[in-house]
Amino acid sequence: MSKEQILSNSKLIEEAVANDEGKLVSNGAFLALTGSRTGRSPKDRFIVEEASTRDQIEWGNVNQPFNSDDFNNLWDKVSDYLSNKKHYKTEVHVGSNKDHYIPVEVKCEKAWHSLFSKLIFIVPDKYNSENKEVWQLISAPDFVCDPEVDKTNSDGCVIINFHKRRVLIAGMKYAGEIKKSMFSVQNFLLPEKNVLPMHCSANQTSDGRTTLFFGLSGTGKTTLSADPKCSLIGDDEHGWGDGTVFNFEGGCYAKCIKLSKENEPLIWDAIKFGSVLENVDTDAQGNPDYDSDKYTENTRCCYPREFIENSVPENEGIEPDNIIFLTCDLSGVLPPVSILNKTSAAYHFLSGYTAKVGSTEVGSTKSMDFTFSTCFGAPFFPRPAGVYADLLIKRIEKMDTKVYLVNTGWTGGGYEIGKRFPIPVTRAIISAIQDNAIDHSDTYHMESLNLTIPNKISGVDEKYLNPREAWEDKDMYDSEAEKLARRFKDNIKKFEVSEEILASGPK
Repeated sequence: MSKEQILSNSKLIEEAVANDEGKLVSNGAFLALTGSRTGRSPKDRFIVEEASTRDQIEWGNVNQPFNSDDFNNLWDKVSDYLSNKKHYKTEVHVGSNKDHYIPVEVKCEKAWHSLFSKLIFIVPDKYNSENKEVWQLISAPDFVCDPEVDKTNSDGCVIINFHKRRVLIAGMKYAGEIKKSMFSVQNFLLPEKNVLPMHCSANQTSDGRTTLFFGLSGTGKTTLSADPKCSLIGDDEHGWGDGTVFNFEGGCYAKCIKLSKENEPLIWDAIKFGSVLENVDTDAQGNPDYDSDKYTENTRCCYPREFIENSVPENEGIEPDNIIFLTCDLSGVLPPVSILNKTSAAYHFLSGYTAKVGSTEVGSTKSMDFTFSTCFGAPFFPRPAGVYADLLIKRIEKMDTKVYLVNTGWTGGGYEIGKRFPIPVTRAIISAIQDNAIDHSDTYHMESLNLTIPNKISGVDEKYLNPREAWEDKDMYDSEAEKLARRFKDNIKKFEVSEEILASGPK
C-alpha cells in the first residue's frame, strides 16, 4: 500500500481514531488534543527572505526573516521524513473566487490534520480549473527541529517561501497554524491585484446585502456573523475586490469556550460527526464541557460551511454596504456602538484596539489583556499596514460604505468590576446596522474619545448606549477614559498618517 493516501472525510476520521490521534465524543465530533501548543507560536513563524519579499515585507517580530538555503535543507529533511511513513494528501483551494484562488497540495502526517485542511479550505468540484501555479504545504507535527542545525527558534516552525510557493509546518500539532499560514500567503499576494485581504467574517441579509465583521479572536466575529436571520458567507478570512467579497475558506474555525446552544445555536448544531474539536474537555460520558478551560481558553471547533444552515452557496457576495469593527474593551469605557466616518475608520483600522480574550498565542500569560493589532489581525499581514489601510479607504469611498465600531466588551466598569455586554444587546445593535435603522442625526459626541454614538436604538436599553451613565463612579469613568485615550495616542505614533486621520482619534 502506498504511504501517501487520499481519503474521504469519513475515512480520515476512521484513520485518526485507529491511529489514536484522538477520539469521537458524544455529539459525533472528532476531538484532538494538541499538547503544549494550544495556540499559534508567533516566535516560530518565519518568511523566507529573497528577491520577491526583501523590500515588500514589514520585517520584525511578526514577520521574521529566514534564510533560503536553510529553508531548502529543512524542507528536504521534512519531506524525506514524511515520505518514509504513512501520510495523507488533499488538494484544496484557498479563495472561492476563480480569479483569486490559490491551488494547494496539502500533505499531512496526521489524518485529523488532513481532515482539518479539507474542512477549513475549499474542496472544489474541479481542482485548479484555471491551471494556476500550485502551492505545497506539508505538516509534520511529530517532526522535531534541531535549532542548532535547522536554524529554527525551537523544536517547531512555520515557514512561508513565496518564491517556491511552499509552506513548511513542523513540530506543530495546533491545526490553526495550517489555516493561518495560507491566510498570510493570500494577504501578501492579493494587494498586488488591488484586492483587500481582510481578517473578518461576512454575512448576507435576506435581500442580498453584505456586512463585514472585523475583529480579533474572542470579539464575536464568528458568533455574530452566524446569525439565523442572515446567510453566512464566511467566518474569518475574505477578500474585497471589484464587485465582490469572497471567502478564502470552505469552513469555520470557531472558539468554543463558554459556547451555549441558547446564544450560538448555529455553531452548536454544526458540531457533529464530520467536524473537529481541539483541546475541549469532556466528562466521563464523553460529553464536551465547553465551560472548561482545562487545556486552554483557546478551545476550538472546525466544521464545513454546509453545516451552517442557510450559508451562501456561492461562498461570496457583493461589495459591503456596512462594515463593523468589533472590539472587546476591557476598560468598560467604549460605548456599544459608535458611528465612524472615512478618516476615523482608517484610524481605528490601523489601531485594531481590543483585548486578548483567551489568547490564541502560545506563551500568553494573561487570559485578558489590552492589545492593539493593526488591521484587526497584525500577525497575519506581511506588508506594511499602510498598504491595507489605503486599500480599505479606497473601497469605502467607492461604495460609500457605512462603518461602525461595536464594543462587545465590558460596561458599567472594567473587567472584573463591570459586566460584559449581553449577546442579545449586541445582536440588536447589529440588526439595527444591517436594517439601516441607526439615525445618524440623533447622536451624542464623546469628546474625550472623539466618538459619535446614537442616542436611541430599537431593542437596546438606553442605559447601555452612553457608557459613562452606566458607571456609578463617574470620576472613575473619566479617569479610565483618559487612560484609554492615552493608549490610543501612544499606539498611533508608530504610523505615518495624515493630520486628518490623527485628528479622528481620541483627544
